[in-house]
Amino acid sequence: MTAVSRGATDPGFAGLQRHLRAVAPDASAVGDGPAILDPYSSAGDAPRLVSATVVEGGVLRARRVLGDPEVAFAAFLDGTQTSRVLAHADGVPILHGTVAAVVRIRRNRRLTTWGRPVVLRRLYAPLKVLTTAWHEAIASLGVAVVDTTAGPFDLAAPLPHPFILRDAAVHRVQQDREAAEQELAESWCAHEKAPLFIDGGISGSERVAVSACTVGVVKSHRTLYAEGEALQTVLRLRPGERSSVFRITSPKRTTVASWYLRLRDAAGHDPMWGLVRVEIAQPNRVDEPQLGKRADEVSRWILSEVTPLALPDARWDKMVYGIRDCEEFLRAVT
Repeated sequence: MTAVSRGATDPGFAGLQRHLRAVAPDASAVGDGPAILDPYSSAGDAPRLVSATVVEGGVLRARRVLGDPEVAFAAFLDGTQTSRVLAHADGVPILHGTVAAVVRIRRNRRLTTWGRPVVLRRLYAPLKVLTTAWHEAIASLGVAVVDTTAGPFDLAAPLPHPFILRDAAVHRVQQDREAAEQELAESWCAHEKAPLFIDGGISGSERVAVSACTVGVVKSHRTLYAEGEALQTVLRLRPGERSSVFRITSPKRTTVASWYLRLRDAAGHDPMWGLVRVEIAQPNRVDEPQLGKRADEVSRWILSEVTPLALPDARWDKMVYGIRDCEEFLRAVT
């Protein structure tokens, strides 16, 4: 199925570089190599521990997931992003970013595309600090431009470190990827009722976060929702065990119910090996026995997806095959 590509026609990274060399105020500012920036090494939040309110039993402890794994997810949703420095305008980085997202639905034991994938290609530049000549050069490329200095910006202040400007642009690319993922998740919630496995959290969209059909599975753990003995409990979880359910609240996000789940044996690996954090809608009235049954049910669904292995992806210990399929599809269309 054809992907939905928004914004002006993109001639490709190499084509943009060739054109920019011809029109840029300083052609030597256009780099030769399309080095891809790592979104996780740029700007990321510092690792932290956050205490969360336990809503199942009062104390966070390890719980064996009751019942055998069962296949229930109808579809999988994931997004990707790629950021490359296109040029340096007087030392200021101009980035080319591509974001994409897709839902892959399971039919007859095969994964196919649901609806239309989203693909966005844009330039990311701090326009407020660029000269008119660079504005004109960028505009001539015919590609949508995101101003990474939009909002309050002190033009009288000294120019920040180029890496700060670069990381701000990478962060904007990440925001666009998250928006693309949320768009597809909201569309699924509006048209489907079957369970959707979402790679990442669900609290960024209220419509998605309150839906009974969405399950967010978080693989990264820069923020751990446990401290002290509770943290040790999480790190000591064995395969097929989950933590007690706790509540995650944030001023800018929708409250969700969450728990940790160990997919694979971490023996011989770091304590995060095979560890994911699950998010589902927070019930209006907390009924602890029912909440525990729901956590076991969703955990059984997730555990059923640990095979086939998502190899050769380096994150195979936490990644299910349906999400790897999403990423392989997006790699082909971007």
